[in-house]
Amino acid sequence: MSPTQFFKCLSDDTRLRCVTLLQKEGKLCVCELTTALALSQPKISRHLASLRQCGLLQDSREGQWVYYQISAKLPDWAIPLLNNALAAVEQSDLFKSDLERLQQMINRPDTQMCC
Repeated sequence: MSPTQFFKCLSDDTRLRCVTLLQKEGKLCVCELTTALALSQPKISRHLASLRQCGLLQDSREGQWVYYQISAKLPDWAIPLLNNALAAVEQSDLFKSDLERLQQMINRPDTQMCC
């Protein structure tokens, strides 16, 4: 992944919000991201596919759930950039709202049925 591809992937607000939540939480499924961002499942899925395609995310299946997380194959230079982006975005009211909605989600996959 080139720096240009990296920054293009993060240039969209929805993709940046997804990545920062994933950076903060470790791994999330589509239903958690749709709840947190208050966006439709098709829109979230489209952005996750784009992030996976450019190499920022990887997915894994656990039972019936597909979880997304930051790719373990990121170049060394990308990790501090993601950490700095998370630190900056965490201060925004939008991110705080996203995180609050996620934390208030009742049917998270680790606890009950979701999606």
